[in-house]
Amino acid sequence: MFQRGARRLLAAPARHAWPVELTGMDHLPAEGGAILCPNHRSFFDSVFIALMLDRPVHFIGKAEYLDSWKTRHLFPAMGMIPIDRDNGARAMVTLASAASILEQGGLLCIYPEGTRSRDGLLHRGHTGAARLAAAVGCPLIPVGIIGTAEIQPPDVVMPRFGRQCSITIGAPIPAPDADRRSVRAATDTVMARVAELSGQEYVATYSRRPVPAAAPSRPAVAFPVLQPSTV
Repeated sequence: MFQRGARRLLAAPARHAWPVELTGMDHLPAEGGAILCPNHRSFFDSVFIALMLDRPVHFIGKAEYLDSWKTRHLFPAMGMIPIDRDNGARAMVTLASAASILEQGGLLCIYPEGTRSRDGLLHRGHTGAARLAAAVGCPLIPVGIIGTAEIQPPDVVMPRFGRQCSITIGAPIPAPDADRRSVRAATDTVMARVAELSGQEYVATYSRRPVPAAAPSRPAVAFPVLQPSTV
């Protein structure tokens, strides 16, 4: 509900501040579970996907956002499902919650690269999105985003106004079989499509996260099973 209200209030001002060209909406299912798989260059990737699409979108985002008072409540209210990328057991809890969203017909966004690309290249995709698609039986939808890195590059606090960007939604890729080889092949297919849509050069190496000087310890958090929103 919070995301739906934010879209009604902020979509028009956002388009005025940053002209956004949105294409391929006919590839987005009107209903039913699906996983959006965009490239990731900027924090604004999530902002524009949340504001510009016709359906509410849940995001899997890094649990570090819960460490800041500025985002601890806002991001979950906007549909973010926090994932602890350094703890496998907690990550599995997040994936179970994400699966419940898909089973109930919700739309989920997962960045296959796992983190923002700081070198401008499109990096090898992690298989989490494809594994979820295989478990639930929903399609994977490649998405190419261009221009957000010029609006707010990684580690830059203030966005630059007046820059243009585009979001192109590609044709859905059917859910793969659950075996390891099929999941990897589906992930590679998604990344190939994303490369075509985004114009980025693909490299078969994983994107690396910056290492913080002193990462704070984070207590275990019991993430609730979320319910999908409706437009």
